[in-house]
Amino acid sequence: MNDANTPAPTLAVRNAAPANVRRRRRALLGIFGAIAAIGLIVGAYWLQYGQYHVSTDNAYVGGNVVQVTPQVAGTVVAINADDTQLVKQGEFLVRLDPSDHEVQLALAEADLADAVRSVRGLYASSDQARAGLQEHEADVRRLRHEVARAEAEAERARAEFKRREALVAQGFVSPENAENAKSSYDAAAAQLDAARAAVGHAQASVSGAQEQLRGAFGLVDNVTAADHPRVLAAASKVREAYLAVARSRIPSPVTGYIAKRSVQVGQRVTPGTALMAVIPGDQLWVDANFKEGQLENVRIGQPVTLTSDLYGREVVYHGRVIGLAAGTGSAFALLPAQNATGNWIKIVQRVPVRIALDPAELAAHPLRIGLSMRAIVDTHDRGGDIVAKAPAQGPAYTTDVYVDQAREADALIGRIIAANLGRKRP
Repeated sequence: MNDANTPAPTLAVRNAAPANVRRRRRALLGIFGAIAAIGLIVGAYWLQYGQYHVSTDNAYVGGNVVQVTPQVAGTVVAINADDTQLVKQGEFLVRLDPSDHEVQLALAEADLADAVRSVRGLYASSDQARAGLQEHEADVRRLRHEVARAEAEAERARAEFKRREALVAQGFVSPENAENAKSSYDAAAAQLDAARAAVGHAQASVSGAQEQLRGAFGLVDNVTAADHPRVLAAASKVREAYLAVARSRIPSPVTGYIAKRSVQVGQRVTPGTALMAVIPGDQLWVDANFKEGQLENVRIGQPVTLTSDLYGREVVYHGRVIGLAAGTGSAFALLPAQNATGNWIKIVQRVPVRIALDPAELAAHPLRIGLSMRAIVDTHDRGGDIVAKAPAQGPAYTTDVYVDQAREADALIGRIIAANLGRKRP
């Protein structure tokens, strides 16, 4: 029985061997097919998408942190905003005690009024000096007429004396008659000398009046009372004191959200002390840190799609590249790496890329500074610049909350000057 059953297992083994080979071949073909399919898919992905996009999840939201600081010293008496609250541009956040500054303003206003009245006196002195000069010049003209009259009288007396002297020689008149004529001539000559001396004295007075006028006019020439240096100096003190009073109320430079409030009521603050910060919610961007090998085709102006961990992948932001940093992150670190060492190991560096966000999308889904983002840059369009070729046109950020303070100070100065010039302004 054993001999009869021996061929059966041998035949089964022989029949099973080709079946196993076929199964292995099919398995290998399936694996190779799958690998080829994956390769084709990866290749197609690279050709159609991968080579034109670079991505990183090392990206974070950045923004302006506007520090609120006092411009004058003072004691805090009121705080009108706290952390997380929304404030409008120009809204007063902190109020300081203005008492000391108000006293200085009152003194400055009095000094300005006194300066205006003093300048009015300078103009009056100039007018008086001009009138005195004109009076002395009139005296000179009158005395010159007197000299001319005295000269004519002296010439007439001299001629009369000569005529009578000739008559005495001829015996027609007595010597006493000639002596009388001689006396009249001497008197006329003396009067002429006195008139000439008076003219010289009057001319000296004119010279003195001219010097006095030049001195008085030199203080007010080519300037009005409102523009006189003394008035301008006093006005600058009023402006300084007024601004100190106005700056005792500290406004918000921009519209945004309060953060990092550290000021307390009763605290004595000095100029430059950080009281709190305002974060403008519409002035946010993303700094995406790409590996240096990813930046070959990144250009300014390329579109970027971004997602945040805050909202998930359902919310997609659209932005654009506005610039690449001038150095790597390690180069600007507080303690830069020292690579000139014997145990140096190469580390791939990252370069921050600044990405501007769509304002409408940012308003619909607000972000916060420091949030994590994922950024994907579309590099299809590679015609842009790698670095900016021209400087920015105009300021990037401005505020005009302090302009009204200066205007109000100028208006106060104008009222004080007008009130002290009198009815007739020089």
